[in-house]
Amino acid sequence: MAFLADVTMSRRLFLIKNLMSVCCAPLEVLISVLYWGLRLIDERLVLPEWAVIPLHADLGFHAVPSIVMLVDLLLLSPPWTISALPSLGLSGTIAFGYWFWVEQCFSYNGWYPYPIFEQLSTFGRIGLFTMSAIVMALSTVTLKRLYGHVNGFGNDLPPQSRPGDIKKTEGVEVDCL
Repeated sequence: MAFLADVTMSRRLFLIKNLMSVCCAPLEVLISVLYWGLRLIDERLVLPEWAVIPLHADLGFHAVPSIVMLVDLLLLSPPWTISALPSLGLSGTIAFGYWFWVEQCFSYNGWYPYPIFEQLSTFGRIGLFTMSAIVMALSTVTLKRLYGHVNGFGNDLPPQSRPGDIKKTEGVEVDCL
């Protein structure tokens, strides 16, 4: 999406890319934290005994996307405008949407994608996905703060224009050097 936005210079594609970034970057950080954290505790929580994943593939699935999204967020994206409460709602929607998908896969395949889901009861999975939503919301707030530290927090002045008002200059002083 970002590549297409860059090539076409389409405002609509940039908007879609930036909206997806608000969802995807915290989600990828959550995936990396949960996967590698659980793997450090007990590899069998995230890998079935029959599964052997080469390290390069494992890193490609569970680390590289998060790193790439962080680079995109910190160096190539505008600041996020989402606050803590909406990020919790978004995170909850994504977490429970994923849980629904996991249960659909289980009903079709007869097994869960990660062994930890089989070890938990339904209430345990509810707790896991609730905590995941909270961690993802905290990740959103933390990434927003990290963005501010890397790129500056801006200023306290109210904005004089909005994205999309590129051609407007009424009421905005423009200093030309």
